[in-house]
Amino acid sequence: MKQKVMGTGLTGLVGSRIVEILGGIYDFENLSLSSGVDITNYDQLLKKLSESSAKIIIHLAAKADTEGCENDRILGENGAAWKINVAGTKNVAETAHKTGKKIIYFSTDFVFDGTKDFYTEEDIPNPVNWYGVTKYEGEKFIDKEENLIVRIAYPYRATFLGKKDFVRNIINLFKAGKPFYSVTDATFTPTFIDDIASAIDILIEKDVTGIFHVVGSESISPIQASSMIAETFGLDLSLILPTMAESFYKGKRTQPLKLVIKNDRIKKLGAKMHGFADGLSEIKHQLS
Repeated sequence: MKQKVMGTGLTGLVGSRIVEILGGIYDFENLSLSSGVDITNYDQLLKKLSESSAKIIIHLAAKADTEGCENDRILGENGAAWKINVAGTKNVAETAHKTGKKIIYFSTDFVFDGTKDFYTEEDIPNPVNWYGVTKYEGEKFIDKEENLIVRIAYPYRATFLGKKDFVRNIINLFKAGKPFYSVTDATFTPTFIDDIASAIDILIEKDVTGIFHVVGSESISPIQASSMIAETFGLDLSLILPTMAESFYKGKRTQPLKLVIKNDRIKKLGAKMHGFADGLSEIKHQLS
């Protein structure tokens, strides 16, 4: 009999791929508005968790649109970002504890300010944009001695009918045939979602707790990413126009400029985390 696992956000970009890859191993139950559960409603959540025999709940549901979250900043605790990412996570943490379930809470590299050369799980978060603030506030409700905090960064996959990830957005920019700007002086750590799914399986199987950076094995600049995408898929490199972060993000959210995230801890457990070039090759293979 497959192990039962509850989850929030299991129809989203990351969650749906986790279900696709691990669905043969685990019996997933998605908690969503369509299943009659709003994570901002404590009583609904407690009732659902109390009725389930699952011992694990993966908490992915979040308002993750960074620009939309930034617009919520002025609303504070009354904004959707806070209600979902903070109050909702508090409800998940409290109801999971009350019903004896272990939480795997998905967080983000945006909890860091991007001023250090690199970040490990031991570094103290200092978010600079509202999305990062709300996700870090959510982390504070997770007891790391009994649960897991999984930080991911710039997840991408081959196909998804819902929102596009940054790789497919860049491919679309190339296909539009018009020049576009790409930042030269920022660094980020792209993560192949298939690797996230495999890492979650390892974390469940080994029954570990604490914080894990489940991210790719290569940190690059946006313009490097655009160039690698062009080379992998045979697109027109001449469409890429270099620009600086200060100009690109002017009037938008505050963007951490150096998010080099180390993944040694999860790799020591046996997880394979692709670098970006290898991840793109996997996507190309899946699409062929």
